Amino acid sequence: MKILKSMLTTTALVAFSAGALATQTIAQDAGFVGISMPTKSSARWIADGDNMVEQFEAAGYTVDLQYADDDIPNQLAQIENMVTKGVDVLVIAAIDGTTLSNVLANAAAADVDVVAYDRLIRESGDVSYYATFDNFKVGVQQATTLVDGLNARFPDGKPWNVELFGGSPDDNNAYFFYDGAMSVLQPLIDAGDVVIKSGQMGMSEVGTLRWDGSVAQARMDNLLSANYTDANVHGVLSPYDGLSIGILSSLKGVGYGSGNLEMPIVSGQDAEVQSVKAIISGEQYSTIFKDTRELARVTVGMVEALLNDAEPEINDTETYDNGVKVVPSYLLEPVAVTQDNWESVLVDSGYYTRDQIE
Repeated sequence: MKILKSMLTTTALVAFSAGALATQTIAQDAGFVGISMPTKSSARWIADGDNMVEQFEAAGYTVDLQYADDDIPNQLAQIENMVTKGVDVLVIAAIDGTTLSNVLANAAAADVDVVAYDRLIRESGDVSYYATFDNFKVGVQQATTLVDGLNARFPDGKPWNVELFGGSPDDNNAYFFYDGAMSVLQPLIDAGDVVIKSGQMGMSEVGTLRWDGSVAQARMDNLLSANYTDANVHGVLSPYDGLSIGILSSLKGVGYGSGNLEMPIVSGQDAEVQSVKAIISGEQYSTIFKDTRELARVTVGMVEALLNDAEPEINDTETYDNGVKVVPSYLLEPVAVTQDNWESVLVDSGYYTRDQIE
């Protein structure tokens, strides 16, 4: 059925245009894939989109890539339009993983499979597969590098004063990042080695809607003025580089990183260029690298299997319960990046050129 649908879609595309598309043959087009990304405000999502388009087109697919500008109604409309245009498969990185049930039901009625990309789509039985990283491990790595940095920079500083930031509460991954981090930090808090001086803990208090760096910066400003007029903050758990940059701006604004006031240990995620530069300069301590080339490769493999009535490769059938079903998943390995290994992980692998970083 999927192969027949792909053939019909290709025929329609050829008929639609007398130009370049008219030269395509059915054998040359493996299928029509709709890709819905949340935003272009993060370099990471641009890389995701570019990598998927490159790999899907190399495999012979027609691709419709859309960015929704972090606007939920816009993403819903874009997905509905892709279904109307006759895509065979949807690859979706949701802005809000709880808002897509109706549009995915329409996709299922049109025999369109759905692959959730990096962010789990919740409350829908119409999600076929999920391609992502080991998100709990991401949080573990963030907290582990945070503690490593505290030991290295403040060896005599116990108890360490640490503040916590979480990701967007409408992103399922944010809870995995936070829970993974707390699996490392909570024993230290219980032992008195780490103190959350503000008392703010839990995603309901530390979440940052839409992963907004300006919101994180404003909250860090408030935390410093309310809790650190007569004390120093030693570390900040940040789940994303975009938040880390805002947090660092706040810290530098009150003198951290200058004179005798050491920069606190600040974590991150996504290995964005600005943050890698901040790691090299000693401002940010770490980030987590998630190779979007590999995530694109896994996603292309899932789509190819779906369109050929085969079983996609998965390695997890237990972790990701979306409230309706446990979504079969493929989890990739994240890599912690610090001053010690940024070059081997990011440059030697070809993800960045040296000119982009230095």
